[in-house]
Amino acid sequence: MAGGCRAPSSAPTVSLPELRSLLASGRARLFDVRSREEAAAGTIPGALNIPVSELESALQMEPAAFQALYSAEKPKLEDEHLIFFCQMGKRGLQATQLARSLGYTGARNYAGAYREWLEKES
Repeated sequence: MAGGCRAPSSAPTVSLPELRSLLASGRARLFDVRSREEAAAGTIPGALNIPVSELESALQMEPAAFQALYSAEKPKLEDEHLIFFCQMGKRGLQATQLARSLGYTGARNYAGAYREWLEKES
């Protein structure tokens, strides 16, 4: 599922300036849905890596099981800023659509993805 072109925006998105603001204010939860190997090579600071292939089961776990597996608090359905990203945008879009289908109404895709972050933040 490695990305090609930037994903179409058929889910709510967040721009890089908005992401910077949300991260600076501590109001966003950031999820890197790339593979563990991709995330280990570098990610956006503060992101929790949950590969897209695991996301559905992760978001349906009991909070204690999620905490034990990911060493982080499970997101709540009512959380306002749940930001998903990948390398190019496609998996982030899939993750956002999946999270929204499970009731996470604050789920949004950082469509610029890690690729844009590296270009602009390095």
